[in-house]
Amino acid sequence: MKSLRKKQITWDLSPLFKSDNDSQIEKKRKMVERKSYEFINKWKSRKDYLQNPAVLKQALDEYENWQKNYGTGGDEWYYFWLRTAQNQNDPELKAKFNKIMDFSNKIQTDIEFFTLSIAKIPPKLQKKFLEYKPLENYKHFIEKLFAEAKYLLSEAEEKILTLQFTTSHLNWVKMTSGFLAKEEKKVFLEDRKEGIKNFSEILTLSSDKNKSVRNSAANALNEILEKHSDVAEAEINSVLANKKINDELRKILRPDLSRHINDDIDSKTVDILVNSVSDRFDISKRYYKLKAKLMGVKKLKYHERNVEYGNIDKKYSYNKSVNLIYKVLKKLDKSFLDIFENFIKNNQIDVYPTKGKISGAFCSYNLICQPTYILLNHTDKLRDVLTMAHEFGHGINDELMKEKQNALNFKTSLSTAEVASTFMEDFILQEITKQTDDELKLAIMMMRLNDDISTIFRQIACYKFEQELHNNFREKGYLSKKEIGKLFQEHMSSYMGNFVEQSPGSENWWVLWSHIRNFFYNYSYASGLLISKSLQNSVKNNPKFIDMVKDFLLAGSSDSPKNVFKKLGINITDKNFWDKGINEIEILLKEATKLAEKLRKI
Repeated sequence: MKSLRKKQITWDLSPLFKSDNDSQIEKKRKMVERKSYEFINKWKSRKDYLQNPAVLKQALDEYENWQKNYGTGGDEWYYFWLRTAQNQNDPELKAKFNKIMDFSNKIQTDIEFFTLSIAKIPPKLQKKFLEYKPLENYKHFIEKLFAEAKYLLSEAEEKILTLQFTTSHLNWVKMTSGFLAKEEKKVFLEDRKEGIKNFSEILTLSSDKNKSVRNSAANALNEILEKHSDVAEAEINSVLANKKINDELRKILRPDLSRHINDDIDSKTVDILVNSVSDRFDISKRYYKLKAKLMGVKKLKYHERNVEYGNIDKKYSYNKSVNLIYKVLKKLDKSFLDIFENFIKNNQIDVYPTKGKISGAFCSYNLICQPTYILLNHTDKLRDVLTMAHEFGHGINDELMKEKQNALNFKTSLSTAEVASTFMEDFILQEITKQTDDELKLAIMMMRLNDDISTIFRQIACYKFEQELHNNFREKGYLSKKEIGKLFQEHMSSYMGNFVEQSPGSENWWVLWSHIRNFFYNYSYASGLLISKSLQNSVKNNPKFIDMVKDFLLAGSSDSPKNVFKKLGINITDKNFWDKGINEIEILLKEATKLAEKLRKI
């Protein structure tokens, strides 16, 4: 991996455009417009594709080609979406992105007739289309459209909802995250020094092992969140109202149903998962009890829940992290390794936190013909290595889909998207734990437990918070920040128990939680980790099972998650399956407790 070490650590966006003012931008936009309206004008007034499967095959082939190479925004939309993630507060970038958003939204509204019309093919004719063998590659795409039909409005109404999304949701959310990203504060650092840190860095420091550092960072963070809580109150109420209106128009009775429809998963399956995890909140409560004892305190403060226990002070630079992931992937599968090396070699990663850069991490893909890009905020912590592995898991998933799927199946359901990421993440952590003494083993076991508790129990608690947030809003019509904060603390306490204090300031931590703006996303983290644990055990028992894992990663949206996992011997509709995965967390907790007693730490 030495040859990869000196590569730049920001994105090379030149496969899209050379600069923000590239002369090709306007030319490519005109090409997207021309190709889009060639399709629209050809099929807009025709009805034969709704009656004859052979004609639908021709239309879908052309639609797939458009989706593969152009889409509604082409390279321009993707480029400026990525650039605004690098700098949320540049007004010129905002203007350029808003311009292509308007362009993209218009094409989206004009081309929606096609899928809306297919969705409304009468039920008595649907079987004829689904059984037509030349349409096999599009079968599940068509099945999903048929399933969505009962919740669709007229073409004109769907256009209105598409056009108003930016002003009624997206701009509100970007406003709040933009304000947060702009913030900088002076915080105490090690050796009694002070330094100015940006929002992402402050968030990381709030879990620092040094008590003075983390308390200083937490105070700074709480001040920032309080400062923007009034704006966030207006923002969250606006997006909740928009969601309520849309659901009422579509006659969607439960707030999370549209997420389940979009994720191609049955609500009953999600309910089984949520109930299975909620029934075992005793595990997360016992974990925090153990952690408080190990840290020598009666209760952990809210911001201390993620503080590392023990001496895991080893720095993991970006280069070191790359080499560690390389070592693990080399053992797992050559195709995984090849994809990883290409990400590094082609500069598809933006690594370090900077002022204005969006916080957290993501892996982004758009059209099947475009590169995948990964954003990190790497601060040389062990957790940053796991974040890298997590996002590379997504990236490997994306690139494998490109090998087999057409553009209409180039997508992962959220119920399956987090499987690949957590699968890779856990293998990295297992590599790190090899050849360690009992002291370090306990520290890493506590880290693994912390991640599992956060990914499974915390995310389900957040999902239930969202459910009550939407239901309360629909009952009352408006929720104050005080009401939201109280509700948030109640749900966080439900899984944390009495050994984590809902300390002053924690009532505002919902302000920074982006996932509650991407409604009901959180369950997918829990389902992904529990499923990936099953896949990991299968690979450990039989290394050749990695080929089955690849089949899953290749599947994209070509079949329902239920059917895809069924082929791997997993029944996600069975409560016993989820319980089995949750029990593994309890086993790890018991092992950590036993080791802590052996070392006389408790």
